[in-house]
Amino acid sequence: MKLEKISQLKEKLQKETDLSKIWLYYMDEFGDRPEFSDLGEPVRQDFLLQVIAQVCQQIFGKPTNIDGILTIYLKEYQFYHAPFVANNHVGGVIFFEDINTGLIAVTSAASKLAKYSRFTGVAKSDRNDRN
Repeated sequence: MKLEKISQLKEKLQKETDLSKIWLYYMDEFGDRPEFSDLGEPVRQDFLLQVIAQVCQQIFGKPTNIDGILTIYLKEYQFYHAPFVANNHVGGVIFFEDINTGLIAVTSAASKLAKYSRFTGVAKSDRNDRN
């Protein structure tokens, strides 16, 4: 695993129009590697929880329960990432604090299709509140 690829992920997040390519790059390079998560620290990030809930409500057309979220923060890269479950659908989020941009991916167990949403916003630092 080459951590310098995080800068390539950030660039893709800012420029790539096909959101699935961004998510696939993240999963291929980082997402499926436990050693990547071990580099960060677990945090509570209320901004990301709110964004995930809003996006999932738009996707599913109803208020959505967000469960099983484990947000990891890599301070050196100002990068958050987390898996979650939304109404029994597996999802994930990535977010770069320095550019205030992130991506949410939510899969449908029935169709095996994914829906993506890029978002921007300013996250208030709440890293002192551990999950």
